[in-house]
Amino acid sequence: MNSLHIFLLASALLSLCACAANSSGEEKSGDDPWSAQRRAMVDNQLKRRDIVDPAVLAAMAKIPRHLFVPEQYRAQAYQDRPLPIGHAQTISQPYIVALMTQYARASPGKKALDVGTGSGYQAAVLGEIVDEVYSIEILCRLADEARARLDGLGYENITVRCGDGYAGWPEEAPFDLIVVAAAPEQVPQPLIDQIAPGGFMVIPVGAGSQELVVMERREDGTIRRQTSGGVRFVPMTGRAQEAEPDSEADEPSERPPR
Repeated sequence: MNSLHIFLLASALLSLCACAANSSGEEKSGDDPWSAQRRAMVDNQLKRRDIVDPAVLAAMAKIPRHLFVPEQYRAQAYQDRPLPIGHAQTISQPYIVALMTQYARASPGKKALDVGTGSGYQAAVLGEIVDEVYSIEILCRLADEARARLDGLGYENITVRCGDGYAGWPEEAPFDLIVVAAAPEQVPQPLIDQIAPGGFMVIPVGAGSQELVVMERREDGTIRRQTSGGVRFVPMTGRAQEAEPDSEADEPSERPPR
């Protein structure tokens, strides 16, 4: 074999290797066809508004939100809107999930209570950030579906059970943060009681017209209540429908910092 033949053979081999490498790279980048939509969601819906917590942004850039909605709605999973998940329930729009998680001051080392598991998406966001998540859902079928979904995605730090979220989860209380995804007419006192000193609860409150309420338990045990504009959630059912007016605020409401 002369030198020209050797050169041509070497060139062909190099070209084959390059093509294989490019093909492998294309396959790798195409493993998750939803990643571009997640990046766009974070960049356009969260960062361009007022979501600044790096942990929240990272969690929502990672979690496959499309797996938390019924198949017929997957094409809309990363849009800035709530979506039906069955049983007359919805998954909140990405911005609201991010905002509530940011208000709740989620961070490593903390324990969270998630009231109203729904699809499990909020629990997953919390599970990416905090050490332990306890999630409660009043509709047992939804709870079972969410548990199976979260287990399938490898979340070992999230515990889901069926129950009335009005009562919280007293066996595991207190919690450093409580995030509630259903609106009672008044803030349930059992949930207030389960906020740890220095902890926060974020909850929609109201019938018809709702507002997002952020409650902080100071180290001296007093409660500070702040409000953050109008929201729209499904109503909290169960004991919440029988509750009496609340008197949890120790001082007038104000808007929380974002």
